[in-house]
Amino acid sequence: MMEFMEEIKEAHNQFAYSVSEISSAIKRMVEDNFGHVRVRGEISGWKLATSGHAYLKLKDENALLDAVCWKGVVGKFPFKPEDGIEVICSGRLTTYPGRSNYQLVIDYMEPAGAGALMALLEKRKKMLAAEGLFDEKHKKPLPFMPRVIGVITSPTGAVIRDILHRLSDRFPCHVLVWPVAVQGEKAAEQIAEAIEGFNALDDDAAPDLLIVARGGGSLEDLWAFNEEVVVRAAFASKIPLISAVGHETDTTLIDYVSDRRAPTPTAAAEMAVPVRQDLLLAVMESGNRLSAGITRMLQNRSDTLAGFARGLTHPGRIIDTAMQRLDDWSERLLASLPASIEKKNQQLAILIAKLQPRSLLQNITRHAQDLKLAQERIARMLLRNINEHEKKLANLAQLLKHLDYKTVLERGFTLVRDKSGKIITRAEAIKSEELLELVFFDGIKKVTSKN
Repeated sequence: MMEFMEEIKEAHNQFAYSVSEISSAIKRMVEDNFGHVRVRGEISGWKLATSGHAYLKLKDENALLDAVCWKGVVGKFPFKPEDGIEVICSGRLTTYPGRSNYQLVIDYMEPAGAGALMALLEKRKKMLAAEGLFDEKHKKPLPFMPRVIGVITSPTGAVIRDILHRLSDRFPCHVLVWPVAVQGEKAAEQIAEAIEGFNALDDDAAPDLLIVARGGGSLEDLWAFNEEVVVRAAFASKIPLISAVGHETDTTLIDYVSDRRAPTPTAAAEMAVPVRQDLLLAVMESGNRLSAGITRMLQNRSDTLAGFARGLTHPGRIIDTAMQRLDDWSERLLASLPASIEKKNQQLAILIAKLQPRSLLQNITRHAQDLKLAQERIARMLLRNINEHEKKLANLAQLLKHLDYKTVLERGFTLVRDKSGKIITRAEAIKSEELLELVFFDGIKKVTSKN
């Protein structure tokens, strides 16, 4: 009996499947029936391995599906996958024998409609705003008249032509174009590299202003300008940056971080430079006002000087009067001194006659001393008066020198006289073909007037 059971068992073992056979069979069955599928779900546990492959799970309210993206596929997605985003993935189902489970090998991934992109956009916007990247205090002023403008856009299409044409119309300047893709899998990296590249140039070669531009499109078309790498590159730019992405109603994250946001690429060119013709007109108008102001100022100064000249007494007359007064005072002083001395002598004689000899001698001595002191005081007073009059005379002579018309001419003024020697102070007093004398500091020049 025992031998029979062993034979039956051995025969049964000959028909048993191995684990590998079962796994291979299941793998073929799954791949044959689910060779291409589209799965909608929310990303969970997104992880990018060092090999470049990405591992994640797709989930809904009832189930969880493992998924993998090979290295060559990850970079082709139109957006950067993150946890919590609802997506639609295209690929094939297969099994992984090492863990006895099945997984989705993703060939392509896209957001599950505009709502998913908007949710991702709002989430990223809140995160960057919380870091302070959109704060007004970080905004840099645009240069008034940039020497060089760097434009980051597609080298083909109407955008670059519109910008160059508008710049040429308003204020022609040097433009450096950094060609980039403005849509697709590599667009965000190229735009960020262009911003960083312009900032890495030497000061002499670097532009004074950057314009990042592209035409309008859908949310998916403009998604490169919502990528975090582009926003952070724009925030780090030391060069002032104008964002001109899409049409006026389109808004991307680079608009919030840029120093100025333009509704269109053409409007960005208008923000970048002033109107050259307007500047020329303003400079001409300022020059005309300045010239007219200087002319009025010189005329006012000339009229004021002429008025002062008419109101002043001739310096020679002042000095003559002062000198005459000095001579009169000197003569009167010299004439009164002997009379004063004589008067004092007479008074002294009267006193001598009245006094006793001893007292007389004392009085004579005292009066002699008084007389000597009086003479010394008179002499000092006379000398002081003479010195004071000499100083006044010197001051008057200095005033005469400053008021002399030759001194005025030496400071750059010119005296105009007609042929009779009469001074002319107004232009309307000059007749046509009249012979005039222009008196300068170093000589006289005769000219003939012309209207």
